[in-house]
Amino acid sequence: MSPDTITTLGERIRHMRESAKLSLRGLSEQVGIDMSLLGKIERGERQPTIEQIKWIAKYFKIDVKDMMKEYLSDQIANRIINENADIDILKVAEGKIKYYRKSNGIS
Repeated sequence: MSPDTITTLGERIRHMRESAKLSLRGLSEQVGIDMSLLGKIERGERQPTIEQIKWIAKYFKIDVKDMMKEYLSDQIANRIINENADIDILKVAEGKIKYYRKSNGIS
């Protein structure tokens, strides 16, 4: 799986786990997440908490910001699909983000 391949956060976690030759149980013990919950996260049936994302990122020595991008993009994509919204909504959201940042003095 190349870094440019579009996947879900759960798929990325599974790929990292399998690349490290870890079993589901092995990773769950290392990061302190119940094995059943970790399996659901990998399959996209559950979303991890921010704290769990941090634990996984720390274990695999990857930037938490990269994992958060995956997490948030999953959330946004699922919301657009579930609301049966047009993908053009992303352009509108981008404009609002710029406006909110400017209004609040955030760069």
